[in-house]
Amino acid sequence: IAKQILPPIYNLWLRKVYGIENLPKDRPFIIAANHASYYDAMLLHFIIVPKLNKKIHALVNNAYWSNPLIKIILDWGGCIPVFVGNKGNKKANDKAIEKATKYLKNNEIVQIFPEGSRSWDGKLKKAYNGIARLALETRVPVLPIGFIGSHRIIPKGKNFPRFARCDVKIGNLMYFKEYYDRKLNEKILVKVTRKVMK
Repeated sequence: IAKQILPPIYNLWLRKVYGIENLPKDRPFIIAANHASYYDAMLLHFIIVPKLNKKIHALVNNAYWSNPLIKIILDWGGCIPVFVGNKGNKKANDKAIEKATKYLKNNEIVQIFPEGSRSWDGKLKKAYNGIARLALETRVPVLPIGFIGSHRIIPKGKNFPRFARCDVKIGNLMYFKEYYDRKLNEKILVKVTRKVMK
């Protein structure tokens, strides 16, 4: 039912998708996308899943599992709970990275919002280094994806969509081979994270 009903509804606010040809069909990859609206939380599922016939395992704030209905959806989608910001739980987040690693080793797709939470105005916020850690530890490429204008559809603090449309830009795969054989440290993680965000 969700596959039939939700995509046409989502398309009402979607103007254009650029770079669909950049989706790799023969390998696992990590999606790194900006996050500015509830609208973009599931948008890539409706764009990418029909093309590749694979689930996207998104890392999601663990707070959403407290809602029974949302929990069902998150578990069905194979989402991975993470602790964000000041509520950070290192041991739980290490498990999240382990789970994401297993999906990638199984030739699947993992999605991360590196900023950790939604932006108020659509501008990029400072990112966490989880994206870099996962990419370097697994040696799996990152696919950068930008949502342009999604913050106007369901702005942070609002629950109902407005009459606005957004574009999606899918970039080229990013590899970080120069760091694969080096011991990871904070400097390298920050450098790779900044490259992804740029």
